[in-house]
Amino acid sequence: MTPSRDIGRLIEIMAALRTPKTGCPWDLAQSFATIAPYTLEEAYEVADAIARNDLADLEDELGDLLLQVVFHARMAEEQGAFDFGSVVEAITAKLIRRHPHVFGDERVRDATAVKGRWEEIKAQEKQEKQEKAAGGASGAAIAEQSELAGVPVALPALTRALKLQSKASRVGFDWNDPRAVLRKIREEADEVEEALEGDASSAAAEIGDLLFAAVNLARHLRADPEALLRQTNRKFERRFAAIERALAARGKAPQNATLAEMDALWDEAKTRE
Repeated sequence: MTPSRDIGRLIEIMAALRTPKTGCPWDLAQSFATIAPYTLEEAYEVADAIARNDLADLEDELGDLLLQVVFHARMAEEQGAFDFGSVVEAITAKLIRRHPHVFGDERVRDATAVKGRWEEIKAQEKQEKQEKAAGGASGAAIAEQSELAGVPVALPALTRALKLQSKASRVGFDWNDPRAVLRKIREEADEVEEALEGDASSAAAEIGDLLFAAVNLARHLRADPEALLRQTNRKFERRFAAIERALAARGKAPQNATLAEMDALWDEAKTRE
């Protein structure tokens, strides 16, 4: 087979890889569950390319992510559930349905209004799906559905915390002032300090509460905690690399330096930034 810009060629290649006897043994051995970790990994690599502003790498990573969609669709087609075409049809229908201001007669003022309308339509879709699953019931069966339902457990913990908090906020369970969230962070930090007097597992549990509160503050500041932490990770890597270079110039490695020496070099790297 030769490369092509046609999505049909990619679907054909995937089908060939999954064809019994003539296909790839590794691809044939996969399932939704075994491929799911790769799907998450590819999504992260797309986000990483964006963060690095590397468009050449982004092109490559988007291809890898698209392969994941084609792979899952092929496995579903083999089971008679759905195929790639139905995936495309479903997402195009959803986009048209959730943009009545573009594909219909509705009018909106700005991006904030668009987001609000999107959430309204999404909530309506959710209710209709629940009613269908409950056999058309709209009473007690649906009432049992939590307001926090629908947040995938496989999401990164920071992202899932953000989505859970956002859902709770929609029904009024939220602070009105980010300073109140900051006070909560201080309260949680104090509880960590208290727990340090006991066993490590108790302190570790309190750290979870502290992280959850920190996510809440990021949300109130309209910032993505996952992106913020990625930025901080890159900053740490950059500054630590500066420490290593400075030590190498002195004929040293980090393990041969004192903490005080490395702290001083860290401050120098921080000042240069």
